[in-house]
Amino acid sequence: MPAMQHVNISKDLKDDIVRAIEKAIARLKSEGAIPSEAAAPVPIEIPKDPKFGDFASPVALALAREARLKPRDLAVRIAEEVTLEKDPLILKAEVAGPGFINFYLADRWLDYAVKAVRKAGADYGRSANGAGERVNVEFVSANPVGPLNIVNARAAAVGDSLTRMMNFTGYRAESEFYVNDAGNQVSVLADSVYARFRQSLGEDYPFPEEGYQGLYVKDIAERAREELGEGLAEMPPEEAKSLLKKYSLKQMLDWQKKSLKAYDVEFGTWTSEKGLRDEGAVEAALDRMRGNDDLYEEEGAVWFKSTKYGDDKDRVMIKGDGEYTYVAPDFAYHLDKLGRGFTKLIDVLGPDHHGYQGRMQAGIKSFGYPEGTLYVLILQLVTLLRGGEAVKMSKRAGEFITMDDLLEEVPKDAARYFFIMRNTNSHLEFDMEVAAKSTPDNPVWYVQYAHARCCSIFEKAQREGTDLGLMEGADCSLLTHPTETALIRRMSVFPDELWAAVGELQPSRMARYAYELAGEFHRFYTECRVVSEDAALSAARLALVDAVRITIANLLPLMGISAPERM
Repeated sequence: MPAMQHVNISKDLKDDIVRAIEKAIARLKSEGAIPSEAAAPVPIEIPKDPKFGDFASPVALALAREARLKPRDLAVRIAEEVTLEKDPLILKAEVAGPGFINFYLADRWLDYAVKAVRKAGADYGRSANGAGERVNVEFVSANPVGPLNIVNARAAAVGDSLTRMMNFTGYRAESEFYVNDAGNQVSVLADSVYARFRQSLGEDYPFPEEGYQGLYVKDIAERAREELGEGLAEMPPEEAKSLLKKYSLKQMLDWQKKSLKAYDVEFGTWTSEKGLRDEGAVEAALDRMRGNDDLYEEEGAVWFKSTKYGDDKDRVMIKGDGEYTYVAPDFAYHLDKLGRGFTKLIDVLGPDHHGYQGRMQAGIKSFGYPEGTLYVLILQLVTLLRGGEAVKMSKRAGEFITMDDLLEEVPKDAARYFFIMRNTNSHLEFDMEVAAKSTPDNPVWYVQYAHARCCSIFEKAQREGTDLGLMEGADCSLLTHPTETALIRRMSVFPDELWAAVGELQPSRMARYAYELAGEFHRFYTECRVVSEDAALSAARLALVDAVRITIANLLPLMGISAPERM
């Protein structure tokens, strides 16, 4: 099997410029122009406006004081030395403002960039940056008492995309769903199903005051009647409810798994809270805290000294009646994950978990793990819009729109893109009408159409007898039209953008990058005829189209979105 091509065009070019600057500074030191002890890092930036160069460095501003020169004067000296070096990739270096050095690349970098992408192929953007670190990404973890809602859908899109992105950048990331099957809510579900079951027999049986009202409860009761038999009615109520608890839980989990699969999300691990409790994991976690002198008793309850680790107040672990608070099993669950060899934990949680961060970070520290072991992403609320009005009700769930409801109106790819296109800490307004459109107004359609257009260009070229083999020897330094250079520049930063998105734990950065790349491609397609009578230019442009196709085909699956060849 051939070795993977870990290509980072932007980084390679930055490294080349850094080396050129370091050589220039070394020569200035050897000539006595600046003191030999003068030192500063060499930052490299990409200017927002191409007229200020392909790259820029403020190194002279940082080094000027030690060099005993004005920043602009030092920048001029460095730029002169870089120019004298005649690096084959650097066309010129110019000084701007108070001491910025702007670097303009020679056209040969265009050829290098396009060929590097095509050579890497399906591995373009892939890296070993994560160094194989084991990461657990827990998301959705919805209570198994109802169908998945749109907040769960946002969490699924974010968590699954993060997992994919991390694996593509060298981590060993695994997705996990924590099943809260030991709490009172599961008993309430069983009571609700039992009431609907008795009512289905024609009885005037009271429905629990706190019961779940959705029609799905009636559906489960009817299936239970068919599959478990009407003998349920002859059982003592508590025995029947115990049986219905297991049955209902399985029905709900099967439903949630089916919904997630339709959304292209499958978890590597499903962990049961009840299973952890039965194994004694909660008491083992508390014993570990006791061993660190992190628990104390007060007013009949057992408390965790979480303020010792930066929390705003101490937390109750065991209530006066001997029952655990929900915090205790959560601590045990996180300790279990760390015990399985994960060194980084990421929790993707809903907007009702704002107080979760402090207590969980305190627990992780109590167990002896360092700062940075746990990352908590809190997703903000989602508002579904149709015709500018908020959509609130669901036929099956009763009180909220389910993931299934959404996917009946909006394609899976559009749903996933819309849920990650905003930063996780931003409230999201999801316009269902726009998401269902097959027009450029729909951002995911706009990106997918760029990929399909790339594919159609090759189909058309083949029909017209163009020899696609000419791409292999193409001179892509011919691609100097402003839309071509802008497209190549945008394409070349894909690995950097992906790594930044992973570092920030923000898939929204990848969604934004995909839209910007598609925009550059559509502008290029409008301005430049790909196949023309100029054979050399045609070969170069076809190679560019192929490189763009590769880039889009690699980045869309990182968001769980398909890259169609026809639309």
